[in-house]
Amino acid sequence: MSPELQHDIEALTDSVRRFTLERIAPHVTQWDEAGEFPRTLYAEAAALGLLGLGYPEVLGGTPAPFALRNAVSVAMSRYGGSGGVMASLFSLNIGLPPVLRHGSPELQREVVPPVLRGERIAALAITEPGGGSDVAALRTTARRDGGDWVIDGEKVFITSGLRADWITMAVRTGEAGSKGAGGISMILVPGDAAGLSRTRLDKMGWWCSDTAHLRLDGVRVPARHLLGEEGGGFRIIMSNFNGERLGLSAMALGFAQACYDEALDWARQRRTFGAALVERQVIRHKLVDMQMRIASTQAWLDAVTARADAGDASPDWVAQVCLLKNHATQAMQFCADQAVQILGGMGFMRGTRSERIYREVKVMMIGGGAEEIMKDLAARQLGL
Repeated sequence: MSPELQHDIEALTDSVRRFTLERIAPHVTQWDEAGEFPRTLYAEAAALGLLGLGYPEVLGGTPAPFALRNAVSVAMSRYGGSGGVMASLFSLNIGLPPVLRHGSPELQREVVPPVLRGERIAALAITEPGGGSDVAALRTTARRDGGDWVIDGEKVFITSGLRADWITMAVRTGEAGSKGAGGISMILVPGDAAGLSRTRLDKMGWWCSDTAHLRLDGVRVPARHLLGEEGGGFRIIMSNFNGERLGLSAMALGFAQACYDEALDWARQRRTFGAALVERQVIRHKLVDMQMRIASTQAWLDAVTARADAGDASPDWVAQVCLLKNHATQAMQFCADQAVQILGGMGFMRGTRSERIYREVKVMMIGGGAEEIMKDLAARQLGL
């Protein structure tokens, strides 16, 4: 890493830490109980330049390497301690890339700048009630009718699904009854389209992130909203997943660090039988085990990120992203469990970061591709 990039990372991370501690951390418990966070947070994050990281300057963004973007994700996760905030606030990073890479210049100019300014919200809709990781089996259809696509079907577990103004959606096009990956396309659906209905879903964690079940009944979308070529959606989705999994790994690292920070602080303050918890060997060993997993995740994240910034998209790199995602979320799971154990009864109380992160572990291990899918995909990429 160049000294210039290291300086940029340190400066931006410090700004993000201060913003997160002031504008997010004090309110997270209240937002969780309310089931949402203020929409104004998008504009606040945009004003700091966070929503535009990695996007072209001509569209209102700030070109930035993955190293810088991942550092922001780690810091916000560590000091905010809320996956719900991270998931919805940055759902643009899974909703916009297909638009940026495959949408027409006119569509990009219409959609991207308002999202980067925090005025509009973007989401991604792939998963359906009948399947998630098996993308080639999706059933939502889009048929051409004059100058429009007419969409019918359902999507589920959609992050920012209730509030999204733009929804990048996977659909099945082509002849009726077409099957497999070759019949999948990507279409950008306006959130206010007639025939689109949304239902809120209640979850184990990520309470302040709206997650929705979408139903589409004859939703008409202009033909120009097709992203890329008809039938080319499967490749777009697979490419998008790689960036999502790298981002989830960075978030998981930040949450693991948040649990360690809270556990260490508690162990130093809490006294039992005349001594601080941290003076007990068994507690110190738990903290060391947490730090070991955090350090290994950080090193692996740095290595995979450096390859991404060098333009590596080889099968081995894809495998490393999958394996990293599993390792990072397992580290998060371990640290959350150990932190709750160290906090004891307080770790079971709402309001502690460790309790919240403990509830959020499973969605991190499932989202973006479950552990089992990650292992199988990595094995295929490695030729095993």
